Amino acid sequence: MAGYTPGLVLGRTVTLGTLQLGVVDAAGVAWTVAKDGLQGWSGPAVRTQYSDREADHGAWAGPTYLGARVITLAGTVTAPDLPTLDAAGEQLAAAASLTDTTLVVGETIPKQVTVRRSGEVLFVPETDRVARYSVLLTAADPRRYSTTLQSQSAALPSVTGGLTLPITLPITITATTASGTITLTNAGTIATRPTLTITGPTVGGFTIVATRPDGGISQLTYSDTLNAGDSLVIDAANRRVTLNNQVSRRLYLSGTWPEIPPQSQLALSWSCPSYDPSALLTGTCRSAWL
Repeated sequence: MAGYTPGLVLGRTVTLGTLQLGVVDAAGVAWTVAKDGLQGWSGPAVRTQYSDREADHGAWAGPTYLGARVITLAGTVTAPDLPTLDAAGEQLAAAASLTDTTLVVGETIPKQVTVRRSGEVLFVPETDRVARYSVLLTAADPRRYSTTLQSQSAALPSVTGGLTLPITLPITITATTASGTITLTNAGTIATRPTLTITGPTVGGFTIVATRPDGGISQLTYSDTLNAGDSLVIDAANRRVTLNNQVSRRLYLSGTWPEIPPQSQLALSWSCPSYDPSALLTGTCRSAWL
C-alpha cells in the first residue's frame, strides 16, 4: 500500500466512537468518507401539523419541532491485505453501537451528536483490499453540539472584609464580594440547555434565577436539604434531577427549565436560606446548531 502513511488525512474526518474515518489508521487502512457520504448531517426532518380552517382559506399551523436526525455514513475502505480488510469490517460493526455513541464531524467548528445504530451495517468487499461501507445512524436529539464543553462555577453570594468598629482615621475600607453568578454562552443557531450541579451543604434548599440579556427571568427552586458532600445534578436537556448519581429528586424541583437562546448568554444566580462557603454551583453547556 505505497503512499498510505498512518495518520494521513484523506479529507473530511468523521469519528464514530473510537473509529476515525477520513484518515489512514495505524494498521495502514485508508478510511474514506464519500462526497455524499454524510447524508442527514445538514438538517433533520421537521415535525408539524396543519388543520384546515373552516369557512376560510388556509390552515391553522400547529407547533413545529425538529425530528430525530437520521444520518447515513458511507465511503470506502482500502486495506493492505484481505485479513486487514476483514478486521476493518469488524471494527466498523463494533463502532456502530446499539447504545449511545458520539459522532464527531470535523468542520471549521467541529460538532458532535449522540447516535445509535438504526439499520444494517453494510460492508461490501469489491476486491481483497477494497470495500464499500454504509452505516445508518439516528440521533434522538437532533441538535449538533460543539465539541467544547463550557464550565463555570460559583459559591453562594457573600461579602467578606470591609469596615470594623471601632475605627481610627484615616481608614481604608476593603471588601471581597462573591456574586454567586455564572454566565453560560451559546454561540450556535438553536437554543441549548445546561446541566447544573449543586454540591452541598444547602440547608433548606436553594433557588436559581436565570436572566437573559433582554431582561427575561425564570426561576428554579429546590426545596430539600443537601448535606455536605451531596451532589445534585439538574439535567435541563433531559429534565432529570438526580442526587449522588442514584436517586431521582425531581419531586423537590419546581419552576422553569433553563435554556440558553442562540447567539446569546444566560446568567444563573443562586441563593440559599443558610450560607455555607463550601456549597458550589457548577454549570456546563455546549453551543448548539440546527
